[in-house]
Amino acid sequence: MIGLEVPKKEADGIRRMLLEKNLLNVHFKIKRSHEYVYLPLHYSLKESALKEMGLSKCNIVETEFEEFVQNSKSLKEYLIGKISLEKIEELKKSFDIIGDVVILEIPGDLEEEKHLIGKAALQVTKRKSVYRKKSEIKGVVRTRELEHLAGDDFSETIHQEFGSRLKLDVRKVYFSPRLATERNRIVDQVQNGEIIIDMFAGVGPFAVAIARKREVRIYAIDINPEAINYLMENIKLNRVDGKIKPLLGDVNEVLDHLNIHADRIIMNLPGSSWEFLPLSLKYLKPGGVLHYYQFSRDFDEPVERVKKAAHLRQVKILDKRRVKSRSPGVWHVGIDFIIF
Repeated sequence: MIGLEVPKKEADGIRRMLLEKNLLNVHFKIKRSHEYVYLPLHYSLKESALKEMGLSKCNIVETEFEEFVQNSKSLKEYLIGKISLEKIEELKKSFDIIGDVVILEIPGDLEEEKHLIGKAALQVTKRKSVYRKKSEIKGVVRTRELEHLAGDDFSETIHQEFGSRLKLDVRKVYFSPRLATERNRIVDQVQNGEIIIDMFAGVGPFAVAIARKREVRIYAIDINPEAINYLMENIKLNRVDGKIKPLLGDVNEVLDHLNIHADRIIMNLPGSSWEFLPLSLKYLKPGGVLHYYQFSRDFDEPVERVKKAAHLRQVKILDKRRVKSRSPGVWHVGIDFIIF
């Protein structure tokens, strides 16, 4: 497992800093030797990142850490004896936690037990509000209907991931906490000085994550006015003023009006991103990077769509991955291209 070797005298201060930046893996115990303390990390850090945080005297190491024993009950343990075992098995094992808000997916045949399940989720997660998904993501503003089940009926929260703080209202905007690692992976690829277009920016999770770590200019576009309002708040919340320009409107009209060309374009609208490929390639510089996302059963279809849209331009695949599962056999896939 990845850890950070730090001098014992500096360990407490560095631990607090890593905790604040959401880099410390709190599910594992800290190790100590005579001279050093070993702090468990979520992922490895580059030398440049260590230097940026003032940790050039610390070393990334591969070592074993002891896992904390979790004493809290699981959702199923709370429900045993209250709901039949057959019905408990129908519950989806995973649910989304966004800041102080929990969002559950409850099968229709558990309708009568939904409030009981909501209260159990509140006890398990120690959050403030629990909601149930009542619809799929829909409409051009990409929102879903939610039903309040337990706790406070207050859907605005601040979510933290890898040091970014993102304010949002889960009823008014789309946000997926399951893309945190993907967003951090993109940050690692960005170089200082880049011009970036985030075509479907939402409340700014990609844009804020990049701007916190790099000296860049990001044009963050979204058609949902609520998302843009929260994006403006998140720019201030993360102290990245001057690096991100929030733009409200249809991406076709916004980009044609701006008439800028980018070193990198992010297209995280997996349900219909392919429709915007000709537009994105129009504003991507030769040699620029395209981060393209799509719902697909394989990588072949999205790759062919990009190649077709690129027409006579040369296309090189940098990386391709399954970001998360959408449904049986269908994935939210991400593919990085260089378009010459």
